[in-house]
Amino acid sequence: MRRKPLAGLRVLVGRARHQAGTLAAELEQLGADVLEIPFIEIRRPSSFRPLDTALKNLSTYDWLILTSVNAVEAMWDRLGHLRLGKRSFEHLRTAAIGPATKKAIKQRGVRVNVVPDEYVAESVVRSLRKQVGGKRVLLVRAKVARDVIPRELRKAGAQVEVVEAYQTVVPRSSRAQVQSVLNNPRRRPDFITFTSSSTARNFVALAGPVWGGHSGPGKALASALHGIRLASIGPVTSATLRELNLPVHIEAKQYTIPGLVQAIVENSRAR
Repeated sequence: MRRKPLAGLRVLVGRARHQAGTLAAELEQLGADVLEIPFIEIRRPSSFRPLDTALKNLSTYDWLILTSVNAVEAMWDRLGHLRLGKRSFEHLRTAAIGPATKKAIKQRGVRVNVVPDEYVAESVVRSLRKQVGGKRVLLVRAKVARDVIPRELRKAGAQVEVVEAYQTVVPRSSRAQVQSVLNNPRRRPDFITFTSSSTARNFVALAGPVWGGHSGPGKALASALHGIRLASIGPVTSATLRELNLPVHIEAKQYTIPGLVQAIVENSRAR
């Protein structure tokens, strides 16, 4: 029987609990021993009023931009609450930042007009810059996010309104689990996955009280991670890891969950 490529390797998956399944399942199919400890927790925004107001006035927008599956899910929850249907989208042109977001939108019966070649904010801007001059654009996203899209589209002449659909917080219940895994030689992972900048920052917040303090990772955390390979889903997440003084051993060529899995497999073969 052919040996699976990740057999004998342990991978720590740090996605939000309700989203970890897909990544964990793909890794397990390849033979990995998967540890699931969420580095982020998705919560409702402090107020739904800005989002609700925007949704009630969808007819006044020309473009809708959704940058994550979380944004899609949160937005459709509010549409249901407000008893608004997909007809509200008939006049809108819609942009999705990646294939997972596109799939989530299409599953709800709404057409997706633009998916950028690369699944990062800069590519969204390149795809839309020539199409949004003089147009009203609604960007639905997390509370904390990079400002590349609104800033650059405004430079291109668009009127951009940004509304918060959800927020990501540090799941404090994960702190003891993270510290236990890093301290226990029998449970230490060979890889840790990072699927967003939030997962990178929150990992440091979870490990920080023991290894390096709240201000950021220090030499003690670097030592605690010795021998563990950090796997990033793409260049934005990698940049955040480096800002936190953490190494990036693996970066997905395609900025998706399958791309991240493939990058881990390729790295394991090169050992």
